[in-house]
Amino acid sequence: MAWAQSTPDRRPYFFLSYAHTPAGGSGDDPDHWVHVLFSDLCDDIMALTDLPAGTPAGFMDRELRAGEGWPDKLSENLATCRVFVPLFSPRYFASESCGREWFAFNERILRARASGSGAVPAIVPALWTHVDAAQVPDSVRHIHVDHAAFGDRYAANGIYGLMKLKRFRDEYEETVLGLAQRIVRVADESPLPSSRPRPYESTPSAFRPRGEGPRRIHLTVAAPTRHALPEHRDPRPYGEGAEDWNPYHAASARPLASLAEELIRSLDYRVTVSSFDDEEIADETLDKTGRAPMPEILLIDRWALTDEERQRRLAAFDANARPWVSAIVPWDRADMQCHGEEGRKLAADLERTLPSILDRGRLTDGRVAVNGVPTLKAFTDVLPAVVAHATRQYLKHSGVTPPSTPSPPRLRGPDGLSYPEAVPDGGGET
Repeated sequence: MAWAQSTPDRRPYFFLSYAHTPAGGSGDDPDHWVHVLFSDLCDDIMALTDLPAGTPAGFMDRELRAGEGWPDKLSENLATCRVFVPLFSPRYFASESCGREWFAFNERILRARASGSGAVPAIVPALWTHVDAAQVPDSVRHIHVDHAAFGDRYAANGIYGLMKLKRFRDEYEETVLGLAQRIVRVADESPLPSSRPRPYESTPSAFRPRGEGPRRIHLTVAAPTRHALPEHRDPRPYGEGAEDWNPYHAASARPLASLAEELIRSLDYRVTVSSFDDEEIADETLDKTGRAPMPEILLIDRWALTDEERQRRLAAFDANARPWVSAIVPWDRADMQCHGEEGRKLAADLERTLPSILDRGRLTDGRVAVNGVPTLKAFTDVLPAVVAHATRQYLKHSGVTPPSTPSPPRLRGPDGLSYPEAVPDGGGET
């Protein structure tokens, strides 16, 4: 009897993401100690696993940026490594490169969750140097960081402090072994599928620029509910509320607004979400929800126009829309009812209903967003560009400084750091 053999997984166990230290006057490699950590982690992982000889246990970009094709190599490893290991430090969260790496890997996690894989805890942070809680971006705070297991010296000094002081050598080795064990456990227990590499140079950063206050954006969903559809319309993309709309239901188990909210939050924004049907049209001083203005994205289903009253209200919204209101029109190419004569009619109806918003979108890099986004991947690719455009327009035209908010209550974490109290999901600020 022949036994079937599974193909061994030769992907690197981890991607080491770190902030490059500027060179000093000594001429020594400023990132020498990061490379020492990387080598020690690889040695421990090889000892803990059955990786074949010659298979890299991890990836880091040491000396990579000096060669040709390094963005492609970086993107390829971000798309295939099993676990992402960011080395937290004050410099890390000020680095645009690190922010891009974080966003690209986190996008893999969000897509895996959308396809029904559940929570995939594939980001395993390590403390390189001490980081104050105020330096941790909002986009990172949802990641569980259990530094307490490695002891007080680790929390106070980080791995760098342990390895630089000889008297802490035993603690350093114990910390690295513990980190290696966690990487292997996460990789084996919650496997993350590989993805198509995301072009590194067009990848946005997950960290807002240093010195900026909290960034806010509002997401409005214009879509029918399952109980208010034309009789012949397939009900599978719809739910009890507009926020339940899932146009890419064949590829995603999650409502589109929920996925978009999480992806925007990973860009270091605080997001609010609402249904267009639950809101009032704007007056001259406030936006249509009664809030002070903020960048806004309208997610619109062309089938929403089959309701004459909603179509009228959308036309009024377009007439009053500020320059910082952008639109995305998901239009699943796998949905046969979105094609043919009825699909063309709905597309024409949308052009007549939202001429200003759609025309503004076509003047930017977001033209794909308003012409009909055909797949879930295309949606997640275009969403960051639309967020960036709406924000730029807000800063250009609003003439106001986004209001600051009082610091929320802080909770003491197991790592000894304090973090803002979590805000529940579901439309509130996050």
